[in-house]
Amino acid sequence: MADDIRRCIRGVFTDIDDTLTTDGVLTAEAYSALSRIKNAGLLTIPITGRPAGWCDHIARMWPIDAVVGENGAFYFRYDGERKRMLKRFVCSDVQRKEQRRRLIELGDRILAEVPGAALASDQRYRESDLAIDYCEDVPRLAPTEVARIVELFESHGATAKISSIHVNGWFGDYDKLSMTRTLMQECFDIDIETCRDRFVFVGDSPNDCPMFRHFPNSVGVANIGEFAASLEFAPAYITKGSSGAGFTEVVDLLLVPR
Repeated sequence: MADDIRRCIRGVFTDIDDTLTTDGVLTAEAYSALSRIKNAGLLTIPITGRPAGWCDHIARMWPIDAVVGENGAFYFRYDGERKRMLKRFVCSDVQRKEQRRRLIELGDRILAEVPGAALASDQRYRESDLAIDYCEDVPRLAPTEVARIVELFESHGATAKISSIHVNGWFGDYDKLSMTRTLMQECFDIDIETCRDRFVFVGDSPNDCPMFRHFPNSVGVANIGEFAASLEFAPAYITKGSSGAGFTEVVDLLLVPR
C-alpha cells in the first residue's frame, strides 16, 4: 500500500474469525493491534458473522467504535458516556421471530441430510441467522458437504454464505456491506460510496467478498488462500502473515508515522 494511500485512511473494518483470531483464539498481539489503531484515532469496526450475544459484549468491552454482526443483520454501538447500547436491525422483532421458526425447521433438515454437520455452538445467542458448523467444533467436512449445506439453504429461499468455520443462512438480501453502509451513514455521517478509498477492510473468507469488492484497499490475511478457488472477488492485497498476525501486519503498516 503506497504511502499517499496509507496517510489518507480514516478507518479499518475487519472480520473476526481467522482474521483477528488465530486458531480460534484472540491473541494478545491482535487485540493490542486493535487497541493501537483505535487509539491512533482511526474508526475501528469489526464486521463479523458472530451472533448478537457476542456482539453486545464486543461493542461494550473491546476498543472499537461499533460492530456489525450476523453477516449484516444488525449493528451495535455502545455509548459509554450515556451508558446506552444503540441497536439497529434490518428486520423487525416480528419478522425475526417468524424467520427463526423457518430456520429451525431448515436446520433440522440440514443436520439430517449432511452427517457430521452441527448447529454452531453460538447459535443460541443469534437473533437473525442459522449457523451450521462445518469445522469449528466438529471434524472438518469435505467441500462437497459444505456445498450441500449451501444448496439446502438456497433451495429454501435463504441466503447462504461460507465463513472460515460456519455456513450461515438467513432470509433477506442484506450482507456485511449493506449494514456497514447503514452504520456509517447513521452513526458517523459518512457515505462509503463516495469515500470508499479512505477505509481498509481486512478479511479471510467468501462471506467477505462484498467488502472486498467495494473497498479498493481491501486486504486478505494469508490464510485466505484456502478459499482462493471459491472467492467471487479477491482482495487487493494479501498479507505475509496468517490470521491475527496478518491483521497486526496491516495495523503496523497503517501506523507508520504519517
